[in-house]
Amino acid sequence: MKGGKSKTESKRADPKLAVNKKGAATKARKPAGKGKAAKDPNKPKRPPSAFFVFMEEFRKVFNKEHPENKAVSAVGKAAGAKWKTMSDAEKAPYVAKSEKRKVEYEKNMRAYNKKQAEGPTGGDEEESEKSVSEVNDEDDDEEGSGEVCFHNCLVWV
Repeated sequence: MKGGKSKTESKRADPKLAVNKKGAATKARKPAGKGKAAKDPNKPKRPPSAFFVFMEEFRKVFNKEHPENKAVSAVGKAAGAKWKTMSDAEKAPYVAKSEKRKVEYEKNMRAYNKKQAEGPTGGDEEESEKSVSEVNDEDDDEEGSGEVCFHNCLVWV
């Protein structure tokens, strides 16, 4: 055949393809079933740093002065530039507010951790109801009632 590839030529091209396949095969996959633990919505949020306390006030002023600017990145860049030029004396009120919020956060975290250490009690009715329904769902599935559960949602078959 004129212009066609011989078997030896096609074998020469295979190593190039094998490299691509090999690279794809060696990529690490996340193990199934393992992921991030679900966040507790009752856990207190971490306090903002002094810069973010400054950003809260700066953002209001910047948006008043530049109402046409809708880019979040522009506000961040302007705030960062101003923060760098500020002296320690000018930053002091923001550092003080940040420290105050940090103390409040630590107090809230101690209370949260104490509550977690006590374990679920009668006050957590939502979790109790979920546990009961999940147990009932498992019992129903074993009996073959025709229910299929996808991500805690019941679908009748």
